Amino acid sequence: MQVDSAVEQGVPFDGGQRTGLWTNVPATVWAVAYVAAAVLMYRLRVSREMVDFDVYRVAALRAMDAAPLYQDADGHYLFKYLPAFALAAAPLGFMSQSLGKALWFACSTGLLAAFVLTSAHALPDRRQTIRILVWITVVFMAKFYARELGIGQSNVLLGTLLVGMLVAAQAGRVSLAGVLAGAAVFVKPYALLLLVWLVVTYGRTAAIASLSTVVAGLVLPATVYGWSGNLALLSEWYRVVTGSTESNLLGADSVSLASMWAKWIGIGTAATMMAILSTFAVLGLGGLLWLRRGTVRSPAYLEAALLMLLVPLISPQGWDYVLLLGTPAVICLVDRWQELEREWKFLAALSLALMGLTLFDIMGRELYAQFMALSLVTVAALGVAASMARLRWKRLA
Repeated sequence: MQVDSAVEQGVPFDGGQRTGLWTNVPATVWAVAYVAAAVLMYRLRVSREMVDFDVYRVAALRAMDAAPLYQDADGHYLFKYLPAFALAAAPLGFMSQSLGKALWFACSTGLLAAFVLTSAHALPDRRQTIRILVWITVVFMAKFYARELGIGQSNVLLGTLLVGMLVAAQAGRVSLAGVLAGAAVFVKPYALLLLVWLVVTYGRTAAIASLSTVVAGLVLPATVYGWSGNLALLSEWYRVVTGSTESNLLGADSVSLASMWAKWIGIGTAATMMAILSTFAVLGLGGLLWLRRGTVRSPAYLEAALLMLLVPLISPQGWDYVLLLGTPAVICLVDRWQELEREWKFLAALSLALMGLTLFDIMGRELYAQFMALSLVTVAALGVAASMARLRWKRLA
């Protein structure tokens, strides 16, 4: 087969000369269509939502006045990011709410396109065309993308930084990769998982660049709040993050391993222990695949993609839309799917479908609520992770 020969020779396979109307449409046409769809989406619905954007804007306004960032009176919309994020968002404080929303949405849609396309282009030794990978991935991940844009979240920014880190590392620009990994920590602390992988894999240069960036970001708020004020902010941030975990475990859209066990056996010591053991298990899987990196020519992509997929699972407050970080994993799995054994093809396809094609609008309120209460999205994400592991075991990625 053409695929097999390409793999044996180590030559990227572009899927052959596929014909058809949709494949011949110029990229500029797709770009215009994407922008038009985004504008329509914003005008019809998103402009009235974006509740998380409001959290960022309020934090920006407080940072400009050196006011406390973490105020319990904010309730569910309590700011939970590191202080440096509020300073980075400060430009939003100079804009009206409507202008800020429009700009944030425009930046997010641009970053989303960059995130998906860069993830596809970064995949080594592709078997399929970029367009096929992008289209199939968008089908599976669209509900996460739509939710991300609808509430004005920042996970797409996180994903773009992490994929940029991966691309830089693959190109041998390790210092740049370290800076991007360090910056990602201030978008979401989950990025520490990828930062550790980068340091372990690429050594001292990555460690110096990433840790220097993290230290600089931790110190930066002192320029506004002073040293003692900055330390107080960091203490408050830790209190807020650790104190709000349990209340979110039973949330319908929570897909973390901790949430899964809480939903299955109830909040308590047993669920906590099972969540800890499950977390060690999935991280151990990542470590095992890292130990087998010498069996493939370009191991970094699968390793980073797997860790990005695991982020919402190991974070106690992992919401379903954070699974958009699994975009590189989906791209990799779609590209190599035909080379898996029959039973693994079935598992991969079923996992992708359960994770991404189970929609509230189709299933209805009651069925969807039962589906989420059983944490089947979490189980499906674990199935995707297992399928990724199979790729490494077969030396396919």
